[in-house]
Amino acid sequence: MGKYNFNRGQVSIAIAFTLLAQSATADILKGYVVGITDGDTLSILVERQQYKIRIAGIDAPERLQAWGDKAKTNISRLAFNQTAVADCPKVDRWDRKVCKVMVNAIDIGLEQVKDGMAWWYRKYSKEQAPEDQSAYEHAELMAKMRRLGLWGDTNQIPPWDFRREK
Repeated sequence: MGKYNFNRGQVSIAIAFTLLAQSATADILKGYVVGITDGDTLSILVERQQYKIRIAGIDAPERLQAWGDKAKTNISRLAFNQTAVADCPKVDRWDRKVCKVMVNAIDIGLEQVKDGMAWWYRKYSKEQAPEDQSAYEHAELMAKMRRLGLWGDTNQIPPWDFRREK
């Protein structure tokens, strides 16, 4: 047998502590919004280091897609040249931090959905707090009912479908 002998209880405790440590490592970044890539991605400057941020909970139209430029313009209005606080529990496969971003105590991802400039990204809804899930779902429903932004078009193509077709 190996050099170390652990019982199942010890292994379970070790795994639990590892998971707790990982979940407690969410970055909180406070910085200045210095760039807007598109309707759901921006850059924050924190102490001379720039971070690319993917806004959690939303998926905005792609730049070459209908409403892509308007979604980018809207998020620029909400965040560019402003101080932001980003709660970043994860990093995506493109090495962007995935964050809930607040500017002037306003959740800018939620604002994008309210304004009809982004979809609530249900695929990742389990990563949101229950109150955020509820708020984003309600915001999308209200934007649809009011035909705001992209919901005023008759044939909206969700960005995940648009990317798959390309």
